[in-house]
Amino acid sequence: MIAIGCLALLVLPLTGLACGGWIAGPDGAIWGAAIGFGLALGVCGFSAYALRVIGRRP
Repeated sequence: MIAIGCLALLVLPLTGLACGGWIAGPDGAIWGAAIGFGLALGVCGFSAYALRVIGRRP
């Protein structure tokens, strides 16, 4: 789970940067990277939460 969150922090912003730049130019690249980073933080946070919940099981 942690590896998925860490990998998402690299892949999603770069994908957003490339797709945003391809669709809307330089301004779209900035917005795409920001949205990708936000999504990556969400995935990372969810995986950390899931790991904590699993670790608390008796």
